[in-house]
Amino acid sequence: MKEDEDIKIVSKNRKAFHDFHILEQYEAGIVLTGTEVKSVRQANVNLKDSYATIKNSEVFLLNAHISPYKQGGIFNHDPTRERKLLLHRKEIDKLTSKIKERGFTLIPLKVYLKRGRVKIELGLARGKREYDKRADIAKKDIDREIRRVMKLKIRY
Repeated sequence: MKEDEDIKIVSKNRKAFHDFHILEQYEAGIVLTGTEVKSVRQANVNLKDSYATIKNSEVFLLNAHISPYKQGGIFNHDPTRERKLLLHRKEIDKLTSKIKERGFTLIPLKVYLKRGRVKIELGLARGKREYDKRADIAKKDIDREIRRVMKLKIRY
């Protein structure tokens, strides 16, 4: 993503980076109803436990929770319905081949507004093993300790 574009991050899937190795990232549009767009603009999105799948050469987002819009009334939507994602044909074909042959998964990483449109960033991911997660936590602890010691040395 370019820095000069008007981008407002609405929601991030922090759990995805803990549970998966993210190998590639793709930007996709998402098909939403009017009340869903208004709810997304109010940051009422939860990407935890959500994933994307490919059916009939189309990509769909599953288990993403977009809360009902408070002023929606009878026009409100189902919070966890299946939502279609918009990608180029070449990207879909590439993702289809990778998912079938290597056991990768499509995980939503974040939802953001780009020039007034709702976009979703998908990550082509492979699940981490338990020892990978422990190693990442240990590395973060060491980095935090190094920063703390360096901060103390700068003070004195």
